[in-house]
Amino acid sequence: MDIAVWLRGLGLEQYEAAFRANAVDASVLPRLTAEDLKDLGVTLVGHRRRLLDAIAALGAEPAVADVPVRVAAERRQLSVMFCDLVGSTALAVRFDPEDLREIEGAYHRVVAETVGCYGGFVAKNMGDGVLVYFGYPEAHEDDAERAVRAGLAVIDAVGRLATPEPLNVRLGIASGLVVVGDLIGAGAAQERGVVGETPNLAARLQAVAQPGTLVIAESTRRQIGALFECADLGAQRLAGFAQAQHVWRVVDESGVVSRFEALRSEATPLVGRDEELDLVLRRWEQAKAGEGRVVLISGEPGIGKSRLAAALSESIQVEGHTRLRYFCSPHHQDSALYPFITQIEHTAGFARDDAPEEKLGKLKKLLAPAASGDDETALLAELLSLPNSVADLNLSPQRKREMLFEALLRQLEAVARRQPVLMVFEDAHWVDPTSRELLDLTVDRARRLAVLLIVTFRPEFQQAWSGQTHVTVLGLNRLGERDVTALVRGLAGNTPLGSQIVEEIVERTDGVPLFIEELTKAVLETGDRTAALTASPSVASAIPATLHASLIARLDRIGAAAKEVAQVGAVLGREFGYELIQPVAQRSEADLQTALAQLTDAGLLFCRGLAPQSSYLFKHALVQYAAYSTLLRARRQQLHARVAALLEQHFADLIERQPELLAHHLTAAGATERAVDQWLKAGQHAAERSAHLEAIRHFDRGLATLTARPEGPARDGREIELQLARGLSLFTAEGFNAVGAAQAYTRACELADKRGNPRHQFMAVYGLWQSANGAGMIRDCRRLADRLLQLTGSKADDELHLQARHSAWATCMHAGDPAAAREHCEVGRRLYDPERHRSHRLLYGGHDPGVCASGIGALVHWLLGYPDKALAIGSESLALAERIAHPFSLVIGLLFNAVLYVDRGEPELALQRLGAAEAMAAEQRVAFTWEPRFLRGAALTAEGHSRRLSPACAGACQPARRADISPPGGCFVGRSAGAAGRARGSSCRGERRAEGSGGNRLRPVGGGTSSLRRYRASRSQPA
Repeated sequence: MDIAVWLRGLGLEQYEAAFRANAVDASVLPRLTAEDLKDLGVTLVGHRRRLLDAIAALGAEPAVADVPVRVAAERRQLSVMFCDLVGSTALAVRFDPEDLREIEGAYHRVVAETVGCYGGFVAKNMGDGVLVYFGYPEAHEDDAERAVRAGLAVIDAVGRLATPEPLNVRLGIASGLVVVGDLIGAGAAQERGVVGETPNLAARLQAVAQPGTLVIAESTRRQIGALFECADLGAQRLAGFAQAQHVWRVVDESGVVSRFEALRSEATPLVGRDEELDLVLRRWEQAKAGEGRVVLISGEPGIGKSRLAAALSESIQVEGHTRLRYFCSPHHQDSALYPFITQIEHTAGFARDDAPEEKLGKLKKLLAPAASGDDETALLAELLSLPNSVADLNLSPQRKREMLFEALLRQLEAVARRQPVLMVFEDAHWVDPTSRELLDLTVDRARRLAVLLIVTFRPEFQQAWSGQTHVTVLGLNRLGERDVTALVRGLAGNTPLGSQIVEEIVERTDGVPLFIEELTKAVLETGDRTAALTASPSVASAIPATLHASLIARLDRIGAAAKEVAQVGAVLGREFGYELIQPVAQRSEADLQTALAQLTDAGLLFCRGLAPQSSYLFKHALVQYAAYSTLLRARRQQLHARVAALLEQHFADLIERQPELLAHHLTAAGATERAVDQWLKAGQHAAERSAHLEAIRHFDRGLATLTARPEGPARDGREIELQLARGLSLFTAEGFNAVGAAQAYTRACELADKRGNPRHQFMAVYGLWQSANGAGMIRDCRRLADRLLQLTGSKADDELHLQARHSAWATCMHAGDPAAAREHCEVGRRLYDPERHRSHRLLYGGHDPGVCASGIGALVHWLLGYPDKALAIGSESLALAERIAHPFSLVIGLLFNAVLYVDRGEPELALQRLGAAEAMAAEQRVAFTWEPRFLRGAALTAEGHSRRLSPACAGACQPARRADISPPGGCFVGRSAGAAGRARGSSCRGERRAEGSGGNRLRPVGGGTSSLRRYRASRSQPA
């Protein structure tokens, strides 16, 4: 029976050293008493009771061969040592086999004893070779350092063996990722196998080492830093490795120790932050007086940003105030307004079993004191995916977004009027783009409120708030030696720690509070006070190497059952509920609750509530990463698949609100086909809510996931859909000159042409036409519009044919061909149906094609000499725009009318239409199709108000040259209108004659028309 494995199964492996030191083996174990356990250092009653019960159970078991404890294979960062006895073949020739057996036996024993002192695990004895793992079956914080120290000690110990001939060894050590734990062989030949490059590299390194020397890989050299003096042997060609490996020979210890980075929890005593705390307290006093303040706390991971914010909250807890806390998540960087949604749900007291109506009632109760009306409540209800009447408000996406932001800010103002507010926004480096936009507004609004806003983030986060007068930037530095010593003593409490141990912690932690906390806890939790100071290679890039090893060491010590539950929790996320982990872990309630209690007692999880209503939070994201990183890919996929199935079966409401959550688990489960579909759905969900930056990220994730699928029609079809959706969001987020959008549509067009899907071909070409139109590339627009007409030549799909005509009438208008534009407009007006084509307002340029066809149709009829018909069609355009009540389409209809009335010499009506368009655009936050001040100037000139002309046009020229003054869809880019202006002189008479004798002659309209012509000419660009 393996006592170490038995203790680990009980979660009491901290007593392994004491049992070994007192020679407690399988024969002694059944006779141990409570007093014996006290003598062994088992001081806790609970631990003694657990051991005595397990010992009693051993006595009840039948006396059969040991049943091996199943230890699942896992991914680990190991330092692997390969030790070779030099000259073993010559020894075999010179010595009798029995004598050789004794020599090799002495060699194996001294190696095992020596590496055991440093926590090494002898995985295999191979005659003259020994394979040793550092970091398995139990990790330590300094496994690479332990391996090197053990190697130097083995050289010395083997050299001192009393054998007939002096013995010598050579050693190689490499560090890296492996899969370890699979049982290989049977009986006496059974061993824990390790798979990966690392053991092979260690074996090759010992082959190049000289007798009596230790050679290490670059991976190990990076982990030991300056702890040892190393000689650079350069790049060596090693058998089996395509690339030369950088090799080092360890000469001796250097005596330099310092390289820790990490985080610590709120429970850590606040030490060395008196000045910083005084500063934020002063800002709090100013905020209470109504002078809002913002404090930006920046620092590396583990420096104590969150701990300082917690200390502020503790300092003012007796004062009347409201605390609002917002948490960003690394898994929700693409979920729009995630910190604000979760804060509202928590404050409103939503329960998992609440019906939507109950949640809505709680929300209304929460909002009642500050809501300005039912509109705000409806917007916030929509944000939380609750029943709402937002559709009845008939808001443009931009206006709805602004009203939502204003509603959230108004709630903050209402709370601040009642009493001062401490608002903490944590981990802003993980903020989603929409929350970042709202946070920008909050920082600005806070200056006028009794609010202290604390924002914590890592140095890589880029912020633009620091120049404002009410904003203070607070960068946290590492602690000095005196503060580190005080922190170690505070963490140790009544447990005595020798001065040498404290000094070593001070030297190794480099003043980072979380390193100090984790390392001190590791010392306190192990029975060997000298063996807990550590450092190891990083398993996940997000985790500092030494901290990762510290966390893995603590996970190893809590026992196999609790560690497995931690791994399951890590798959679920940073925070998870009991109702979610219970079906995924597939353990009995008693076992699961025991394991969760162990994790909570060990300080790895925080628990809120009582099971089954309890929820759990990893103490830090790095704890979650560390647990997750040990899972094998197959096990990860299995767990993610379970989570995905559970979400679909029992958490449909959550998936409806956050489709990206299901997409994440499906991706990690390897269900790529369903994952791609879900990423597309998540992107569309975000786009519908005007969260286009998040939508783009979801589409990108879908495209990345798609690469795992085999090539073929199905893959191409799904990529086309993703590229088309991505292009549309890029247009909305970055404008119609977005390079990424053009690339997306180009790729979609290539695939659509390859597969021959007419609808996909049309949508891709239309996107390319929008891109070219937005850039004023008239020749490309003509070519692409012709292609669209060709694709819909059969007219079988009149919806697509309508949009083909749409591209054609806009292109011809811009190109100075009003006759052709008129023809396309007339066809479009006949095809158009307000109900059937209502979706086109979102899919094609952001405006209604019927309004556009009539609006441009009115202008081209005027250009061709039919003013009365132009007026009638223009009136139809405006009436249609008013009837469908689509904000941007109404702005366009008003502007068309304004241009028409300027041309007709009726400036009063033109100014009326222009004023209405400006009011609508301001209210709904939509773009103008061209600079309105030029139109106003033209109308004022026609009225004869030349003195008012300069102020009206002041500043208009410079903005008018910007490429972004164009409508969604680019149909009416002002700079292209000059072509239509030129067409008046070149084609009016010819078109009027071609129309027949019934046409009306153009009549001059004076200065208004000439001003507008000059404006158009100034905006025109050659095709």
